[in-house]
Amino acid sequence: MAKRLLPHQPSEDGPHPDDEPDSPAIEAAALDIPPQAVDPTGQKAFWESYNPAKKFRPTADGSSELRFEILLAHIMPRENEDVKIKRFVIYELTVRQDSSTMDEQPAKIERRYTDFRDLYQCLKRELPNELASVNFPSKVLMGNFSAELIAERSAAFETFLTHIARNPKLRDSEGFLRFLQHDELTRACQYLDERRNEMAIPILENCFRLLNKIFMNRSRPVLLILCRLVAACTSSPVPHHSAERWALLALSRFDTLCDIDLLPLYIPLLHTCAHLWWQRGQDQKPITDRLTEMSRQGINTANITSLMQAIHKLDPRTETI
Repeated sequence: MAKRLLPHQPSEDGPHPDDEPDSPAIEAAALDIPPQAVDPTGQKAFWESYNPAKKFRPTADGSSELRFEILLAHIMPRENEDVKIKRFVIYELTVRQDSSTMDEQPAKIERRYTDFRDLYQCLKRELPNELASVNFPSKVLMGNFSAELIAERSAAFETFLTHIARNPKLRDSEGFLRFLQHDELTRACQYLDERRNEMAIPILENCFRLLNKIFMNRSRPVLLILCRLVAACTSSPVPHHSAERWALLALSRFDTLCDIDLLPLYIPLLHTCAHLWWQRGQDQKPITDRLTEMSRQGINTANITSLMQAIHKLDPRTETI
């Protein structure tokens, strides 16, 4: 039986003991996603943190440390946009796994105050004892857009998320996972419905990069988003240029998987990879040999569902099948 990571151990972007049979270069290449540029041009009202305490701080022993930072916020709607819309603040959350060096592939998402508040209220209902020491910033009637309030809330949100990530019960909750990916995943699935895979793939890549920093390498959230990424890269007649590296990473993650609930994804993944290898003119034998071995063990390896259909059965969202 394969060795499992402990629940409190986050995923690592580097080689992992469970991945020894696979080339570390595969893992490194698959995680090497160009960060999306942030262009504040045209944003008249934005807040940026210049707090010296936010500068990079290497860990003392070189171990990895998960860090949540809000360095930028902007007021919406922007200038020249619909003034009838009630104004609100968008906080840009950066998530990194720092060590002796700064994480060069941070993940970034944008959230409003109401998103943080909904997460807090959800967790407070489900796990009140785990949040007993957390002071969440309350709503205010005036001064919502002052730099002082934005800075104060940003610091509180960072502390709140760090508390969640360090508590296994909070971190593994459905509410936290929804906070991390729901908006982006919904948008990506909509693009997939419209056959605009080239728009969905960068969103899914960022989702994977984010979840891979917070959860186990072979956890359900990480493997589901990874399989969605493989499916998005291979569902078009011409595979996406990054399809092979994501497929290789997914195969390595599933190689020693013990979670029986996720095994329905494995056979469709193998068939998807076999077809991709055929399209690329590569040797399919290692994959077909694996399918043959599983068939001899009494496992039905007939390709009766696509990878996206298998994902949809485990995590239905939109009809991206």
